[in-house]
Amino acid sequence: MFKTLKRVFSYARPYIGYFVFTVIFAVLGVSLSLAVPVFIGEAVDCCIGSGNVDFDELKKIVIELAAIVAASTLFQWLMSLCTNKLSFLTVRDLRADVFNKLERVPIKYIDGRTKGELTSRVINDIEIVSDGLLQGFTQFFSGIITIIGTLIFMMTINYRIALVVVLMTPLSFIAASCITKAAHDSYMKQSKLRGDMVGLAEECAGNQKLVKAFVYGDKAEERFAEINREYGKVGLKATFFSSMTNPTTRFVNGLIYAAVGVMGSLGAIGYSSFIGKMSVGKLSSFLAYSNQYTKPFNEISGVFAELQNAVASAGRVFDLLDEEEVPDDSGKDELTDCSGELSFRNVCFSYRPDVKLIQDFSLDVRAGERVAIVGPTGCGKSTIINLLLRFYDIDSGKIEIAGHDISGITRDSLRRCFGMVLQETWVFTGTVAENIAYGAPEASREQIIAAAKAVHAHGFIKRLPDGYDTVISESSGLSQGQKQLICIARIMLMDPPILILDEATSSIDLRTEQRVQRAFAKLMEGRTSFVIAHRLSTIKNCDVILVMKQGNIVEQGSHEELMKQNGFYSELYNSQFAS
Repeated sequence: MFKTLKRVFSYARPYIGYFVFTVIFAVLGVSLSLAVPVFIGEAVDCCIGSGNVDFDELKKIVIELAAIVAASTLFQWLMSLCTNKLSFLTVRDLRADVFNKLERVPIKYIDGRTKGELTSRVINDIEIVSDGLLQGFTQFFSGIITIIGTLIFMMTINYRIALVVVLMTPLSFIAASCITKAAHDSYMKQSKLRGDMVGLAEECAGNQKLVKAFVYGDKAEERFAEINREYGKVGLKATFFSSMTNPTTRFVNGLIYAAVGVMGSLGAIGYSSFIGKMSVGKLSSFLAYSNQYTKPFNEISGVFAELQNAVASAGRVFDLLDEEEVPDDSGKDELTDCSGELSFRNVCFSYRPDVKLIQDFSLDVRAGERVAIVGPTGCGKSTIINLLLRFYDIDSGKIEIAGHDISGITRDSLRRCFGMVLQETWVFTGTVAENIAYGAPEASREQIIAAAKAVHAHGFIKRLPDGYDTVISESSGLSQGQKQLICIARIMLMDPPILILDEATSSIDLRTEQRVQRAFAKLMEGRTSFVIAHRLSTIKNCDVILVMKQGNIVEQGSHEELMKQNGFYSELYNSQFAS
């Protein structure tokens, strides 16, 4: 727990100035507020006795009291302002680090978790850290100063009664400690279930068409209800313990207040020589200080309850920050000359050690060749691309590009050699022009339009409300085919030396596909191209067709050569045209 707190507050170190001013304003504000009972006691003493009211002195005390209250309020407001600044800047840096971390973790980490879980850590958990740790710092620090200050003032009024108060104080700590310890495990479980709930909600909300098409709504509700019930049970338990903290400490504080009242009253009437003589005004001041002394324990106990939730959330955030990163590329060579020549040498790779996939894979691709990769689902077609772009690193063997081992060159320079259109379309919230220029942000409007025309996307783009300046998103109403045309225009604009087309025309109608294939044929002239396709009629003109099965190349050659072999490729091809 303390290790987690230390890491959170390490993010506040650059803003130590706000912390210093928070301390100064807290000391000034609390100190002035602690002077209020003294003036109240003096005012009470000015009113004791029949016809013995000193109005002049009372007036002076009221003016001084008003000035002190105003100044205390101002300093406490400034303290809150500095604390909020400190909190905002600290959480801003923490959230930026978490987002940047997501850019550096291996792809397998992203693939192994739901988007909702990751979103929950970046948004929800960090907000809880802000509210529970940083915002609670104001109450905690002010409470500590108040406790010390009131104790000093009580000692100056009557140290004997003050000692009684101090001796009874540990009861509050013991009660709060037992309760917060019991709440810790519940808050940890609650944080985990919150991530599961957000993940499920995002999955269902983001795929409503599939949920409805498969009539999965009832089952989704059951899954959500199950998590929600468990979250409710754990949350109820955590809330029960946290809600017990305040009334328990209030009960103990009430006992302390009653003890002070009884002992002070005995002193005021001169009944106890042990307590000593006290005026009514001093008794009023002491009771006020006793109340102020015990109040911070309630606030601090509340902070401890929130702290349990915040520490659990912070732990999830730091678990992400502590994840293994993609190895640093510093010191590696920059690939400056990409001819398009590629080779795989005895490559072995598996996503899981216990499930073999690609074993002893070898392949030579000459510059400018068009290579098609076909085979049944799960045979390793897309895995070849993942390894080529170093989304995953191979277990053994070697992959070379233009004579360079890709493990010895930087990932950025490697990936700049490739342009890729994936089977899954992706457009971000922005204008059509910005989406097309995603890989080449410096491109001119003329270049963007030329790329759109090349893939026959210019027509439907011009019909949009604002043409190329129309703001689009995943839910903007564009058809799947239109979004895929924008993705293809994106690759056209990049004009890379090596192309990767992973089912690039799967969502386009046959007529548009013919036009796009002609555009691709023109683009692929003189460039190395990898085409992954299930519709084998689209790859008949490729120079080499690799037929994969269970991670291995079982056949290799042109379309005509493979058909003459009457083997696995011929079987796949004929099955697509069987009546």
